[in-house]
Amino acid sequence: MTLVRFVPHVSATLALGLPLVGSHLSRMAIHVSDTVLVGWYGVDPLAALIIATSFFNLMFFLGMGFGIGVMGVIASAIQRGDEAEVRRSARMALWLSLIYSLLVMPLMWWSEPILLALGQKPVVAGLAQDFLRIAGFGLIPMLGALTLNSYLAAMEKPKVVMLVTLAGLPVNIFLNWVFLFGNLGAPELGVRGSAIASLSVQVLQFVLLIAYARWLPTARRYRLFQRWWRPDWSAMRAVFRLGMPIGLTMVAEGGLFVGSNMMMGWIGTRELAAHGIALQLASITFMVHLGLSNAATVRAGQAKGRNDAAFMKDAALTVTVVSIVVALMAVAVFEWFPRPLVELYLDATHPETPAIVEIAVYLMFYAALFQLTDALQVIALGLLRGVQDTRVPMIIAAVSYWLIGMPVAYGLAFVAGIGPAGLWLGLVAGLSVAALLLMWRFWRGLARGHWTTAPTAG
Repeated sequence: MTLVRFVPHVSATLALGLPLVGSHLSRMAIHVSDTVLVGWYGVDPLAALIIATSFFNLMFFLGMGFGIGVMGVIASAIQRGDEAEVRRSARMALWLSLIYSLLVMPLMWWSEPILLALGQKPVVAGLAQDFLRIAGFGLIPMLGALTLNSYLAAMEKPKVVMLVTLAGLPVNIFLNWVFLFGNLGAPELGVRGSAIASLSVQVLQFVLLIAYARWLPTARRYRLFQRWWRPDWSAMRAVFRLGMPIGLTMVAEGGLFVGSNMMMGWIGTRELAAHGIALQLASITFMVHLGLSNAATVRAGQAKGRNDAAFMKDAALTVTVVSIVVALMAVAVFEWFPRPLVELYLDATHPETPAIVEIAVYLMFYAALFQLTDALQVIALGLLRGVQDTRVPMIIAAVSYWLIGMPVAYGLAFVAGIGPAGLWLGLVAGLSVAALLLMWRFWRGLARGHWTTAPTAG
């Protein structure tokens, strides 16, 4: 085996992956800015934002399978020169994203009783519902933008997506400053003001992506928006069958983290605020791996469309090694600089800040523990989605996160009495099992020729 043959794969992976990483980091930066600004506003609003965004993200995760699922399909169709398949899959993914968003809106509109039933404090549940009644409408543009992101990434045109997402950051900060704190003559709306800022940015980004997808010369032959109101029932069924398991997989993983938020809320508001900060810092590094996972989906989809097992093997090895390197760098940063990172989120003059900082710094050790396994599981999922294998990964995710991760988290935190650290050890356990099983499935399938017509040599 010679390393020279991997050079084109590294170049292609980074050329595709880095803009996707930039898009995810920019999107994450918007959430971070919300958390920082609301954290400066108050502890109860911060706890409410953490719970509300967890609830929103759970709905988002379930619906994002349609947009993510078509990425590999479109990449394979482009390699085959099947323009109709590109158009039909992308268009029906947009349809399903819209239908799903409308169906789940009532859950966010009446979220307070749900959160109270899950053991959250009344003041936190009430503020969370205030946020979700506005921010919930953002599900439509977010899922639509995700589908367009997949459409453009499969054509290896992700740079404008990154720029559009990045442009939303200063707009979000400005609108938060106006409506959260009540500046420039606007009323002080608290968490509702933050929700208005988020929704405004999401709509703006979606509109810009639509404009770019319509303008892009290489995309014009696919005629994505031509007679977009006409349903294509067979394509819709195919996208649904592919995307729903992905959505359920995302819910299984996201639900593990949402569940940890809920259980941390049982322990205390300070602990929940600290947990949210540590988890968001870990999520920032996850965005890098998620972008690389998207690149893995496109590269695996291209290999499948070309029926090239050797290409798939080398592309998969490349993206996996790149992700491992990033994970090890994150471990070093989390271990060496936890306090400065945590302190960015809180007002130093607030009386509760020192206690929250100490808890969050303590949790950063555990955030470092799952960097490698979190990276490997999302890369494996990206590769499997590229070869359109989604049902068994869904089962693996459900078992790993809910039959292993969640019981371990609860048992260590409450039965064994370890507390917050026990919740994080449960996260580590679930992610580690998922990483092992998902990687095994992809490489075993590749070796046996399941993803192409011939098994891979070596």
